[in-house]
Amino acid sequence: MGFWLLGVAACTAFLWAVRDRAHEAHMALAYLLLVLGGSARHGRWVGLVLAVASFLTFNLFLLPPYYTFAIEDPLDWWVLVAFLVTGLVSAQLFHRTQSALESAETRAREVERLGALGAQSLSVPRAVDAVAAIARVIRSELPVASAGIVMLDAGTGDSLLTVEAPEPGDDVPAPAIHAAAREGRIVLLHRDGSERVADAGAGLTPLLAGGATWVAALVPLRVRERNLGVLRLADPGGLRLDHAQAVFADTLSYYAALAVERVRLTAEAEHVEALREADRLKDALLASVSHDLRTPLTTIRALASELRETGDERSAVIEEEAERLNRLVTDLLDLSRIRGGALPLEPQVIAAEDLVGAMLQRLGGVPGAERVEVRLPSDGSLPVGRFDFVHALRALGNLVENALRHSPEGGEVRLDVREERDELVFAVLDRGPGVPAADRERMFEPFFHSGDGGRAGDGTGLGLAIARDVAEAQGGSVRYRPRPGGGSEFELRLPRETIEGLG
Repeated sequence: MGFWLLGVAACTAFLWAVRDRAHEAHMALAYLLLVLGGSARHGRWVGLVLAVASFLTFNLFLLPPYYTFAIEDPLDWWVLVAFLVTGLVSAQLFHRTQSALESAETRAREVERLGALGAQSLSVPRAVDAVAAIARVIRSELPVASAGIVMLDAGTGDSLLTVEAPEPGDDVPAPAIHAAAREGRIVLLHRDGSERVADAGAGLTPLLAGGATWVAALVPLRVRERNLGVLRLADPGGLRLDHAQAVFADTLSYYAALAVERVRLTAEAEHVEALREADRLKDALLASVSHDLRTPLTTIRALASELRETGDERSAVIEEEAERLNRLVTDLLDLSRIRGGALPLEPQVIAAEDLVGAMLQRLGGVPGAERVEVRLPSDGSLPVGRFDFVHALRALGNLVENALRHSPEGGEVRLDVREERDELVFAVLDRGPGVPAADRERMFEPFFHSGDGGRAGDGTGLGLAIARDVAEAQGGSVRYRPRPGGGSEFELRLPRETIEGLG
């Protein structure tokens, strides 16, 4: 300031020496240069002081009558007022320009820091390392003694891991952390132990104003309405964040929430991959064991045949149980092939009547098969589909056998055949106990038996699973719905084929 006032004095001395030859406008421009230079260098207040000082010295020393504040020529008032207004406006405009420039530079630095933060969180190999990197950035960018991110178990709300742990003596009570996470609200802690809880929607800015000395702030980390953890900011001397820093802290908390979400998704992906690998190993084991069982089963059946020739009645039991075990092995092998994508398919154009006839013939030795009532389209049309005959026969047979197994003695079992748009539908209906609502999500899983009180022990629990997988492998499906009046309705849907001249 003193330097620029000396500049005003020097300018006044020079102009005083040439005042008889200089025009008032020239003098005003010389002073205006000083005002602009001071405003650009030191800001608005220096510019304002220089404008007022130049106005006074201009009037006092350079405009007649000299050494008084009176004005001889009324037009000189216009020069003085124009100079003063120009100086004041120039100082204010310089101030606004500098403020805008500083704000832009601040935003640019924040964007650069956020970009670096995003790069760090994406470049680290482990998701937990990304959380630690963000915690270090938060601690370095904000005037706080410590910053930590607490990741919580989404199910229980208990803390699982804290990265960038607080400094010694700066511990935050676990109940406060859990409260912030469960309620999704900001918790401020005073040095006397008192707390203030506020809605997280407004952010930290209004909470840190007002002069209260808060030593810690707990900001909930949320992504898609899910509470993932807590950002912990603490300083024993008190949190002192201005408006821009509080806004920046809110932005950083969102980055922290995304990093914690990455940890959660990574853990879920690892769990899913482990389940997928376990399922693959299970299928491989079933296929291997099933294949290896074929040889001893063949031997057992041969020995049973020899026993039958000797008149031993136990041979019939052995043969029956060996056949049952053989069906189980066959089912396991087929299920493994289907799940492994190795099921051989030979789609052909086949009439629905042929499939139903083959299915009834296959059920000839099944108890209760005579109760199956078949209903074909009443209009005399011949429904035709395109599918693999052998595998479709097995799927339909499994559904009918399942209906017979769960129907009461003498109960109705019906097979309806119809066409729906581009699908050929085989609906199997029974009057059994139906499938409980709790079991309908799992009823097509291998080895699953519904707790409906039916004769579930008569089956292996593979029939429905094989029927569905076989249908889906051919572009069809198997659906279930409760039958009105009690019972179940299973629908085998296969691709329909339209033949010219047949409808």
